[in-house]
Amino acid sequence: MTEQLRLMAVHAHPDDESSKGAATMAKYVSEGVDVLVVTCTGGERGSILNPKLQGNRYIEENIHEVRRKEMDEARGILGVKQEWLGFVDSGLPEGDPLPPLPEGCFALEDVDKAAGELVRKIRSFRPQVITTYDENGGYPHPDHIMTHKITMVAFEGAADTEKYPESEYGQAWQARKVYYNQGFNRPRTVALHEALLERGLESPYGEWLERWKTFQRAERTLTTFVPCADFFETRDRALIAHATQIDPDGGWFHVPMEIQKEVWPTEEYELAKSLVDTSLPEDDLFAGVREQA
Repeated sequence: MTEQLRLMAVHAHPDDESSKGAATMAKYVSEGVDVLVVTCTGGERGSILNPKLQGNRYIEENIHEVRRKEMDEARGILGVKQEWLGFVDSGLPEGDPLPPLPEGCFALEDVDKAAGELVRKIRSFRPQVITTYDENGGYPHPDHIMTHKITMVAFEGAADTEKYPESEYGQAWQARKVYYNQGFNRPRTVALHEALLERGLESPYGEWLERWKTFQRAERTLTTFVPCADFFETRDRALIAHATQIDPDGGWFHVPMEIQKEVWPTEEYELAKSLVDTSLPEDDLFAGVREQA
């Protein structure tokens, strides 16, 4: 290999990078891969989910600044680079019918124009591999769905000098592969659930699995299983750094680490597009790319 390997992870909010693919990124950083997280919004409309911090007036009044500081701490723990795309959090609408999205938010931006901002990042960083969310956003948050839309447009658009002229957006670049994060998948959930019950331990996943049945959630195609158990602790430390979003005593951390490493030592992805030859299933996001580098 002669060319530097570069991975770009495109996420909607600060904390998404630590809950989706964090151990994978830390693993690649340890191997000398250049990793950049692009965060589309500042998470300004995110609720304070950690009950220990709810009611804190300073945090409530300065949530944007607080979340930026949390992001910086998590970035340092993972060892990645991180840049903001600069859009405003759309919030998660609730109710029936759903209320309209707030004016000026990320999810209401023109897709091609917003993708142009990501094109600038891609052309500057020149990643061979990009990760993002599937068309459902992983879950139906409007910012996650918008993140999917602009990433897929930018994956193609970064090489399209007619749509995004080099004079305005920088020198053209074509990434080789784009993946969807699929860490919250049924096979993993079932495996951990059963492992806990077999050991006489309480499982936090029973209700999840029942909801899966109720809503008949479509199974995604898992194509890529990245071994990264040695970095699960790093992942958890990065997630805990997002203190407004994560309760360190909450459900995220109920499965003992030794069980996680034994039962399901990988993070999973769905290969969405590839311009290189690769054989499925993969154990490396750079499969087919390393041979060309």
